Amino acid sequence: MKINSKLKTPYYLIDEVLLTKNLEIIKEIKERSGAKVLLAQKAFSMFYFYPLLSTYLDGTASSGLYESRLAFERFGKEVHVYAPAFKESDFDEILNYADHIVFNSVNQLKRYKDKALKLGKTLGLRINPEISTQGHGLYDPCAPTSRMGTRFIDFDESILPYITGLHFHTLCQQNADALELTLNVVEKKFGKYLKDLKWINFGGGHHLTRDDYDRELLIKLIKHFKATYNLEVYLEPGEGIVLNSGFLVAQVIDIVHNDMPIAILDTSATCHMPDVIEMPFTPPVANSVKKSDHHYRLAGYTCLTGDNIGEYYFDKPLELDDYIVFEDMALYTMVKNNTFNGIPLPAIYARNKLGEDILVKAFGYSDFYGRLS
Repeated sequence: MKINSKLKTPYYLIDEVLLTKNLEIIKEIKERSGAKVLLAQKAFSMFYFYPLLSTYLDGTASSGLYESRLAFERFGKEVHVYAPAFKESDFDEILNYADHIVFNSVNQLKRYKDKALKLGKTLGLRINPEISTQGHGLYDPCAPTSRMGTRFIDFDESILPYITGLHFHTLCQQNADALELTLNVVEKKFGKYLKDLKWINFGGGHHLTRDDYDRELLIKLIKHFKATYNLEVYLEPGEGIVLNSGFLVAQVIDIVHNDMPIAILDTSATCHMPDVIEMPFTPPVANSVKKSDHHYRLAGYTCLTGDNIGEYYFDKPLELDDYIVFEDMALYTMVKNNTFNGIPLPAIYARNKLGEDILVKAFGYSDFYGRLS
């Protein structure tokens, strides 16, 4: 990525050209499969790009009140809402924004169905197929004791007259082979109900735009469900839509030594890319190399000892004020960042198709101050 030295670090930058490249891939999937694709706002809610996204996508998948309101006000297409549980006060307001509401449990569906149906809302139930296909326990909705979705043993057929679809979400950064395993179980357990429904939602976690993603298999699976059960099929990726389209640009502000050189940056995993610690994972860094004599730990400048981003090799020694560009930073960064330690939030920029960097949002002391008292 070309560095703009006029911009104050740290900052997020979303590249419109790269984002559009992803959207063109998704457009082809939609056209060939007949599926509808929703933006999962929990991964990316930068509504500056909603006008672009809405020309390719069919709507949004929201996780609660504020996301559903944002979708309604800014996206302008279908608004789907799911939450592990709804507070009554939130639910009453969500009814102003949502078109489709997915409940996590039979209890919640029975509690709220009447007021939702009275307003013409489409209702669904999230199911738990109880098949784990990935090793990230924190992100596995099918893990033992998971609160996500209704198991087959807990399914209550008396709700069938009130719902028009089923939803499941089992994947995390996975390929279509994991979806195929999940769908086999869904058909085995819940297949007898599908022909009486109108839609099914395959959830998120599909890495649709990754180079090695098996899009042919995905299209085959979607077509099978549409043909066999006469269902509308939804996908709701967040990460897959913005994959590799965003960056977090920082600078080296000090280098200390403790068994190895540690470059302290003017950014923070804890504050600006929390998934680095929660997942955990080591984000890619532009211009790093696989192996060299210049081995560094990159770390944040909060007081948290564990605010470490990862270890990297470079082809030359790092120096103060050197730029460090973290890649694939559009997802789960801006939506999860925080002001721990009073660390400022990075500004947000959009790089348009002409290569111009447009300031979308800047933050200051008031953003920290206003949250505390």
